Amino acid sequence: MTMERQRAMLLHIRSVAAISKGTAVKNLLISTMTVGALATAAIGFAGTALAAPSGTSTVDSTMNALKADGYDVILNRTGAAPLSQCTVAAVRLGQQIARTDSGNPGDELATTVVSKTVYVDVAC
Repeated sequence: MTMERQRAMLLHIRSVAAISKGTAVKNLLISTMTVGALATAAIGFAGTALAAPSGTSTVDSTMNALKADGYDVILNRTGAAPLSQCTVAAVRLGQQIARTDSGNPGDELATTVVSKTVYVDVAC
């Protein structure tokens, strides 16, 4: 995966996370659109993502950047080489868990993101 592609995916993930306020229907619509866009991108770039050079980004720096943004990172690894010799093949959004409540009866509803997961696929 190229460095530009990794940056674009990280920016997209951050922008989706920033749009976490609103009603449950709005969140469902945004999630559905995001999954559709990521699935389309994954199908469209499946052949080129694995063949492209990884640039200067390492697995550790990608994982640390996502953790710094508040994501629970799950690493999917193919191969037995040390992690320092692996390259990032894909970054995929996982499930985001949010709760919507008012805090007090009569207040406006507020949506709070409880946890968000991202999967990092690496090839070793």
